[in-house]
Amino acid sequence: MLDSLEAAGPREGGGDEQVTRPTVVVTRRLPDTVERALAGRFDARLNSDDHPLSPGDLRAALREADALLCTVTDSLTADVLGVAELRTRIVANFGVGYNNIDVAAARRLGLVVTNTPDVLTDDTADLALALMLAVARRMGEGERQLRAGDWAGWRPRHLMGTRVNGKTIGIVGFGRIGQAVARRARSGFGMSVLFASRRSVADEVAIGIGAEQRSLDALLAEADFVSLHVPATPETYHLIDARRLRMMQRHAFLINTARGDVVDEVALIDALQAGTIAGAGLDVYEQEPSVPDALIALTNVVLLPHLGSATMESRTAMGMRAMENLVAFFEGREPADIVAGQRGSGAAGR
Repeated sequence: MLDSLEAAGPREGGGDEQVTRPTVVVTRRLPDTVERALAGRFDARLNSDDHPLSPGDLRAALREADALLCTVTDSLTADVLGVAELRTRIVANFGVGYNNIDVAAARRLGLVVTNTPDVLTDDTADLALALMLAVARRMGEGERQLRAGDWAGWRPRHLMGTRVNGKTIGIVGFGRIGQAVARRARSGFGMSVLFASRRSVADEVAIGIGAEQRSLDALLAEADFVSLHVPATPETYHLIDARRLRMMQRHAFLINTARGDVVDEVALIDALQAGTIAGAGLDVYEQEPSVPDALIALTNVVLLPHLGSATMESRTAMGMRAMENLVAFFEGREPADIVAGQRGSGAAGR
């Protein structure tokens, strides 16, 4: 498998140094700065044509490389991870979410798994607000109309949307990104902020932002905009289903920059077609990169291709954070962002 990947280079040092460097398979192309940094520290093997690796490719990488730097497009199931003669010791995930990895299976196999928290918070929060504005003000419809040459000029009733300023936003999941969205909504648009969270939130955090906690069902009934910021877990699978969509107000909008399977996509399509809710802004989908034709056909939806962290700054920072976790591990130190694997399980102790 490694023969089919491109060795990143040039690399520093002589032949002996290159032989002893840990081999890292990088499953997708990363920003140039990150790839150069990886080449300076590891025997980095790049996926030069940037195609998604098959389960067979991933199994081969796990047998042949010391480490895997993977992304959300790599499905590391128990079956994929359970290869004979496993060589890989650490999986560095490029992203804050790691639902693409069977963490329990990784833990059983003694693999360390890391993620890249913190560095994409602001850009993802910005995108959530952009989606809210775009769907409320019917920007997608307007741009499509103009590009198609169908705009007949200004008129009073043309594409009237919904005001955002002063409305109520309900934030589901009040971690770093949820709080960043709340601050923007409160200070930038004078919105009332409600939040629902399964984790405890310090009173001073909520008070400092000016946010009020509600149960999820109460939040859905009150909010004009509902923005999702929960991780993908068995507990959050289809958290927003047909029943909860019916709890929302008919003029309300759903924004999802979290993970696609947090929302029952079939139920959402039904709700949008029936006018149960006014619209949706989506950056993630249940079966990425596949998006249902019925969803694409709807005019009251803004659809983006998973762009939440897609800025040069965020993607570079994510790559460097993943690399820092790899460097720490192979230097015998504890990586900063362990999500699976025994604490203190650096390379020196193996």
